[in-house]
Amino acid sequence: MNFTRGHYLALIIITIVMGLLARKITVIPLYVGDSLYAVMTYWLCRFIFFHRSFNFCFVSTLVFCFTIEFLQLVQHPLLISVRSHPLLRLLFGQGFLWSDLLAYIAGAFFALLLDRSIHSAPKK
Repeated sequence: MNFTRGHYLALIIITIVMGLLARKITVIPLYVGDSLYAVMTYWLCRFIFFHRSFNFCFVSTLVFCFTIEFLQLVQHPLLISVRSHPLLRLLFGQGFLWSDLLAYIAGAFFALLLDRSIHSAPKK
């Protein structure tokens, strides 16, 4: 299958919807939403850097997600005010958790494997 940027855009939107639903359904563990955040970041990286390698986007996703997570340790007034906005809280998070780092690794790895399997599928 020949993937285009439009395919990645659709995957971004689908993943965002799934992540928002995961936050609303209380029986779904919170780490699922964190994993989906990494999946969405991976699709976004593939959308922006369409011609770069899978591994580049995997590493970029982890660097971005880890940076956002470690920034949650910084309690600067500007960052605190950004995190108080409901939409920006979804993007930048609220508090640092080591378990989130594992969720980001799992989500990015899942997206990498899915992306590679899609691109290695026989073309019709």
